[in-house]
Amino acid sequence: MVLISQRIFLETIKKYCLARDIACEIRSGGWLVIMRRDGRRQLAIGYDVGLNSAVAHQVANDKAACAEVLAAAGIEVIPHTLFLGPRHSPHIPESGSIDAMARLLDAHPRGLVVKPNEGTSGELVCRVSTRAQLETTVARILAEYRALAISPYVEIDDEVRLVLLDARPLIVYGKTRPHVTGDGVHSLRELAQRMTTAAQLRTITEDFDAAELDAIPPAGERRLVNWRHNLDAGAEPVLLTDGAAYDACVALAVNAAQAVGIRFASIDVVRVDGTWKVLEVNSGVKMEELGKRHPALVEAAYHAALDAVFAEGA
Repeated sequence: MVLISQRIFLETIKKYCLARDIACEIRSGGWLVIMRRDGRRQLAIGYDVGLNSAVAHQVANDKAACAEVLAAAGIEVIPHTLFLGPRHSPHIPESGSIDAMARLLDAHPRGLVVKPNEGTSGELVCRVSTRAQLETTVARILAEYRALAISPYVEIDDEVRLVLLDARPLIVYGKTRPHVTGDGVHSLRELAQRMTTAAQLRTITEDFDAAELDAIPPAGERRLVNWRHNLDAGAEPVLLTDGAAYDACVALAVNAAQAVGIRFASIDVVRVDGTWKVLEVNSGVKMEELGKRHPALVEAAYHAALDAVFAEGA
C-alpha cells in the first residue's frame, strides 16, 4: 500500500521512470523505491533520492548537530541544544537533566521551542514558557523519540524554504502564516474556526490559552493564529524568484549546504531582528503540500535530482 503522505513524491518518481524506461518497484508501503536500468540499481528511501552521503544525511537529520556544524563554520544559525532520553543520557552529562533544560528557560524569558531532535513537518514542535509546560512537553516527546532539541523562541519576521541541488536553487518560497481579521464581534476562536481545518484548529488551541481564544479582537485588527510557518499548519507558500531577500537567502543556504556537505536538501532560513539565519537543513526533501499548489515546479525539482542520480550511475 502506498503511503498517502508520500503520494506526490512517489507518483513523480514513477512518472520519471516510465518516461525513461527505468524499472521501478515500490516497497515497504511506499517507504522504499528500487529503480533499475541497464543492470544498475538506484534506491530512494523516505524522501531521500540517494544523492547525499551518509554523514551529510545524518548531520542534516540531527538538528542539534547540524546547528553545531553551521555555527563552527561561522554561519548564522538558530542554536539547538541536544537532550537525550533516559536510556542514552548517562553517556553525556546533563543531557537528560530537566534542571539543565529549566536553566535554558530561565535564560530565555520569552520561552523555548522544544522538538524531536530528528523529524520533519513540525511534528511535536512545541513552544513552552513555564516549567510545567516544559516538563509535560519533554515527557511527551521522549515517549516517542530518543532525543530532543531545544532552541530559544524568537520572533520570526519571515521564513523562507530553499530546495537546493548542488548549490543551485531549484525552488525558493516564503511562508505566510494564517491570520484572521477582527470584526469586533466574534472571538479569536470563532474567527479561527471559519478559516482553518480541524487539525489546524487543534494546533491553534495548543498555542493560545482559553482567555486569548475567547477574547474578541477589535474590528480591523490582524491577528496571526499560528507561530509555526509549516505548510502543514496552514501557512501559504509565496514563490520568490529575485530581489534582495532572495539573494540573501540563496547565499546563506548555499553556504549552509556546503558546510554540511549536502547535495540535495531543503533548507529553512528565517529573518530575526533584521538578520537572516539558518533554522534547519533537511536531507529528505518533502514537498507534498507545495506539490498540491505547484505540481509542475515540484516535479521539475525531483526530476532534476533524479537526473543527477542517474547521471552518476551512467
